[in-house]
Amino acid sequence: LIPEWLSFIKGLVDSEDLPLNISRETLQQNNILKVIKKNLIKKCLEMFAEISENPEDYKKFYESFGKNLKLGIHEDSQNRKKLMDLLRYNSTKAMEEPTTLTDYVTRMGENQKTIYYITGDNKKNLENSPFLEEAKRRDVEVLFMVDPIDE
Repeated sequence: LIPEWLSFIKGLVDSEDLPLNISRETLQQNNILKVIKKNLIKKCLEMFAEISENPEDYKKFYESFGKNLKLGIHEDSQNRKKLMDLLRYNSTKAMEEPTTLTDYVTRMGENQKTIYYITGDNKKNLENSPFLEEAKRRDVEVLFMVDPIDE
C-alpha cells in the first residue's frame, strides 16, 4: 500500500470497502487499493508540511528521514513538487541552517538563470572546494549536496 520511500511510516488501514475473500492477484488490481494508497501518500505529505512549520521539529524529522524524501523525488513523479518543498540543503549563504529550494530561488540574482550545486562526501570538504572560488567571486549561492542520493 505504501511506496518504498515512505517505508518509515507504520500503521494500520481499516476499510469496509475491501472484499475479504479474494486472491492476492485480484486484490493487487483493486481500484479501492489505488485510492487508499493515493490518500495515504496525501495524508503523509500533509503531515510532513505541518511538521515543517516548526523548524526545530522539522530539523529532527529531516535528519532522520531526509533521505527517504529525496528517494521520493526520484520515485514519485506525481508528488515531486510537494516533496521539493520539503527538501533542505546547506549552501554558501546558509551554512548553519539548511535552506529550501524556494528560498534559494528567491535569493538568486537577476542575472542568475540556473541553480548551482556541488556534490561531495561532507559539508566541510565542500566549503573548502576550489570549485567555489568563482562562485564566491561572483557572489553566487551554491547548494551543498552531501548525500549519495543527491547525485
